[in-house]
Amino acid sequence: MKVPKHLAVIMDGNGRWAKKRGLPRIAGHYEGVKRAEELVEACIDLGIRWLTLFVFSTENWKRPESEVRALMRLLEGYLRENWEKLMKKGIRVSFIGRRDRIPLSLLREMEKVEGLKPRGEKLHVFLAVDYGGRDEIIRTVRKILREGVELDEKNFKLFSDLSGAPDPDLLIRTGGEKRISNFLLWHLAYTELYFSETYWPDFHKAELLKALEDFSKRERKFGAVL
Repeated sequence: MKVPKHLAVIMDGNGRWAKKRGLPRIAGHYEGVKRAEELVEACIDLGIRWLTLFVFSTENWKRPESEVRALMRLLEGYLRENWEKLMKKGIRVSFIGRRDRIPLSLLREMEKVEGLKPRGEKLHVFLAVDYGGRDEIIRTVRKILREGVELDEKNFKLFSDLSGAPDPDLLIRTGGEKRISNFLLWHLAYTELYFSETYWPDFHKAELLKALEDFSKRERKFGAVL
């Protein structure tokens, strides 16, 4: 089975999964963290080298304040409690998106984890937190203009949030919606798209393998004629 070098995932459906079960929305997010952990393990097993997860978008600030606070605490607690385990497993973590609106205590944990470089790196995980594709494009152009270098595709990639990583080969979105929701707009130009009806908390390894089987059948032409 052909696997992508770089997999991107929009983990959608946590709230609807919880509502369907009569649970508070945050319960879906907690269950979603378990699926993210399983996905990371599966990527290591399958030889996928880069994984980008859409954790919190620039638009998610519009959600109820209580849910936003709970999500920030969930991420902060996870990083604080699991940084050592991530290191031992050879998982490097980077964060993409804005930093100016992140709560200070969470930002400190993010910077701490981001500074760790595991020996024998097996997987580089990018967590998109307060991330929006349009916002990234604007921030990247501003960086290029500040540096006074030529604005071209090579420099855009160099100064972008995913500098140093190849563009995603495959994007998976769960939860039944069929749009990319302002995610990695520049980087998804030739990415294969896979939409799953399954809510993220139910997206176990078997569902991932379905997506990868579908990806294996794709003929990627990148605009050329083969």
